[in-house]
Amino acid sequence: MKLATTTGDYFAYTDSQEFALSHIRDAGFKYADYNFGIDFRMRNGVYSSDFEKYISSLSDFTDKIGIKLVQAHSPMGTPLKDEDKSFLKDTLRCVDACGMWGIDNLVVHSGYIHGLSPEETFEKNREFFPPLLECAEKYGVNILVENFNKMCVDDLYWIDNAPDLLRMIECVDHPLFHAVWDVGHANMQEMPQDEALSILGSHIRALHIQDNMGDDDSHLVPFLGTLNLDSVINGLLDIGYKGYFTFEVGSFFTPAHIRRKCDRDDRLASAPIELRDAFERYLYELGKCVLQKYNCFEE
Repeated sequence: MKLATTTGDYFAYTDSQEFALSHIRDAGFKYADYNFGIDFRMRNGVYSSDFEKYISSLSDFTDKIGIKLVQAHSPMGTPLKDEDKSFLKDTLRCVDACGMWGIDNLVVHSGYIHGLSPEETFEKNREFFPPLLECAEKYGVNILVENFNKMCVDDLYWIDNAPDLLRMIECVDHPLFHAVWDVGHANMQEMPQDEALSILGSHIRALHIQDNMGDDDSHLVPFLGTLNLDSVINGLLDIGYKGYFTFEVGSFFTPAHIRRKCDRDDRLASAPIELRDAFERYLYELGKCVLQKYNCFEE
């Protein structure tokens, strides 16, 4: 397996995907997950006025620094409440970008609405995904649905486990519709990861590697939570997984707004970029060590 990480690693420091990619590459990563969330929030990048110019410019940039975009994550939203179809249009833009960049896998979260039964939730999602898949057919891009983190909220159903994720895939029933497996979200479930992965089998086309204590979706570095990586790796090897081992670690430094304030000075309110860069290098070495223990690390 080859190591990758998300451009979201640097969203606390920049709204530039080029900046994030350059720092990821400097840390040792040759492969990256493009997170469209920052573009969506800032209305820049793929949502800028000259879409094709941005596509060409970023492609030239990744070639120049020697990093390859191998998967992507569409923006978070409320697809089942998208009455004016604006969120669908924004997500379709991500499909086009992936196709033009040669990215094979795009993560698109399923939707949910308070008060919908599981059956109604599956049906509403079955209606949402076809326009995306029709666009994806032009490029051969896989649309990947994700297992959510477990959240116990009255009157709300969403897909947070392997059996239901498989049910969603079978409900949509399209050759380009598969799954991304978030091991941190799965760590909040009781089912062992190797068992869950065996249920989904060849539908697993991408990963989100992160950790937590089993009670909150905290996106910690592996080994700082209760995630069992032996179960994960064995499960991946059992199903013959050929994709990337992609980190989605967001919480290494506590955000500034959570820590105590100091009116005299704020130069250390956020962790300096130098520390984030050091952590990024550590993240690469951690991933390399994990995969080497199972003789499955690839450059």
